[in-house]
Amino acid sequence: MGFFKLKKNNTNVKTEFTAGLTTFLTMMYIVPVNGFILSDAGLPMDAVITATALITILATLFSGIWSNTPIAMSVGMGLNAYFSYGLVLGMNIPWQTALGIVFISGLLFVALSFTNFRVWIMTSIPMNLRRAISAGIGTFIAFIGLKQMGMIVDDPATLVALGDFTKDTVMLGTFGLILTFVLFSYKLKGAFIFSILITSIIAWFFGIGEAPKELFSTPASIAPIYLKLDIASAISLSLLPVIITFLITDMFDTLGTLTGVGSRANLFQENNKEDKSLQKTLEADAIGSVGGSLLGVSTTTSFIESASGVEQGGRTGLTAVFTALLFITTLFMLPLFKSIPSNAIYPILVVVGILMFSELGKINFEKVDFATASASFFIVLLMPLTFSITNGIAAGFIVFTIIKLVKNERKDLNLGIFLLTFISLLVFILRG
Repeated sequence: MGFFKLKKNNTNVKTEFTAGLTTFLTMMYIVPVNGFILSDAGLPMDAVITATALITILATLFSGIWSNTPIAMSVGMGLNAYFSYGLVLGMNIPWQTALGIVFISGLLFVALSFTNFRVWIMTSIPMNLRRAISAGIGTFIAFIGLKQMGMIVDDPATLVALGDFTKDTVMLGTFGLILTFVLFSYKLKGAFIFSILITSIIAWFFGIGEAPKELFSTPASIAPIYLKLDIASAISLSLLPVIITFLITDMFDTLGTLTGVGSRANLFQENNKEDKSLQKTLEADAIGSVGGSLLGVSTTTSFIESASGVEQGGRTGLTAVFTALLFITTLFMLPLFKSIPSNAIYPILVVVGILMFSELGKINFEKVDFATASASFFIVLLMPLTFSITNGIAAGFIVFTIIKLVKNERKDLNLGIFLLTFISLLVFILRG
């Protein structure tokens, strides 16, 4: 195992396997969850489940070998919800075109991963606005989860209202949400997947869903979604803001994940010029997004659940390799995944949303200026209310720039901010 430099990283095969198994258990939920989310956009669930498992295996395996880091990759939560509910259902964009958008944004990320642009754009945007974007995405996907569970419903007078909690499906979702809270609060490894399984068993017992007649089968074909992306339709000025949104959000998500995991594993040390692991992990992430769009799924990104493997001692790419190999088992679990009631799945979106929303607590609103506070407010509020990550980010940058210009605080503005503000203006101009 000299390839992975186990001795240099003070680890061994047994430790790396344990870490890989832990990561697998904590992020296994993504296969059925992504199947439900993308199927809402019209993609065949069977094909999506297989494609999700495949891109997780391939991207994680490639990341482990290419970058030699314990970072697992799969279809990103948040952007998959934006793909289905923001683009396909919200903007009436065909899912084939939406896959084309993912492909183009992925290609741009690949190109930029080999340049200093990613560093430039990240340093151009104030940290507090980055935190607000993460929190806004959290409110967006939590809102989707609550809506899909029936806990909140449409209302002609107030736009939204509480749902009917006497319905068995809503009661099931409520139970699943509480169970997820309990399991996650105790830091149980695999809390999400255990919550889904327990909630499903209860649903099957009470007849709310139908139990699977078999647990395993051969993988479903991905032919209905493989290479079905429509790149030509995605190349449009009106869709440029959406492409940029996917690019910037993936970049934020990836760098945020790598920063968090890296601090725990002593990876990605910026003061070590010989450490190319961050660069290579970003490259693997970007290539994974391109590959995922070809297979028929939304943006692939680094998973924060990799931190669970790091906590178990995972330090090298061998952890990721073991995680990838374990995910092969999910290819054969289609009957089990398809029998899971939807309201055993959607509570996970709410909890993931809460975790992302917690980033807002890192903004000290007593000390930040009015421009930052206002921009953060609009970012967090408009993402769920307009069902669009793009609208939230665009409004935030416009508000931030206008207030800074009016107060003549131009020292806080830079070329990156002006560029993103210009793109943000296109969001509303082209919409009209």
